[in-house]
Amino acid sequence: MFDPLFDLKQKRVLITGGAGTLGALIAKAFAERGADVTIQDLNQERLDEVRKSISGESGKAFSISADLSSPDQCASVVNEANALMGGLDIVINTAGINRRKPITEVTEEDFNAIVSVNMKAIYFISQAAHPIMKAAGGGVIVNMSSLSARYSFNTISVYAATKAAVTSITRSTAREWAKDKIRVNCIEPSVIKTDFTKPLWGEPHRTKWFDETTPIGRLSNPDEIIGSVIFLATDASSYITGQSIVIDGGILSGGDWDSYA
Repeated sequence: MFDPLFDLKQKRVLITGGAGTLGALIAKAFAERGADVTIQDLNQERLDEVRKSISGESGKAFSISADLSSPDQCASVVNEANALMGGLDIVINTAGINRRKPITEVTEEDFNAIVSVNMKAIYFISQAAHPIMKAAGGGVIVNMSSLSARYSFNTISVYAATKAAVTSITRSTAREWAKDKIRVNCIEPSVIKTDFTKPLWGEPHRTKWFDETTPIGRLSNPDEIIGSVIFLATDASSYITGQSIVIDGGILSGGDWDSYA
């Protein structure tokens, strides 16, 4: 039975980082539900693959190859997506990078590169989307943050700082733009098993740590994130804004001290 609360038919959606494992799955999920989708990423070959893979779904698919490291590029991507689809109802910010190093080895170039994509791009993509959504009577933004926004791991200090910033930006934009009927929320997942995170879960000792620390007993698969994204993008969450959904298999629910007995 069709549930109108989760209706995405004829919605116009921009997904940054859309050629990545998670971004591509989100794009496919939205297209399957009738949305028109524009995916942005750097790799044109990968963008073409993803676009072709979802072009047979009910929604239309477009792609934009662009770097998001400058505000001008962010604005250009938003405006081009708006033109391609004839409007912009939803933005899903999934673009992100990481360079895993101890704090003592992080260079200024490392720092600036991670901040530019993970923090600055989300800020200026959202800023560029705001007037379009406001003029249309509202819209939705969903940002991809991380469990590392509130739970520290070794060698990802800059990444974690940018994700804490994403969560904070989510609250700030939600507060300022509620009057414009623009809802903004974010998702804070633990490590998702993708190519991007393989340096973590691909190491046996780290896999063992996650399996033993996570109450559910394993890392999440990318498709386990999709339901929350759809929920936040649709009228099913019409009274939710400025919030973070933690998807961590129960890590933050606490620990088991008897496991060491």
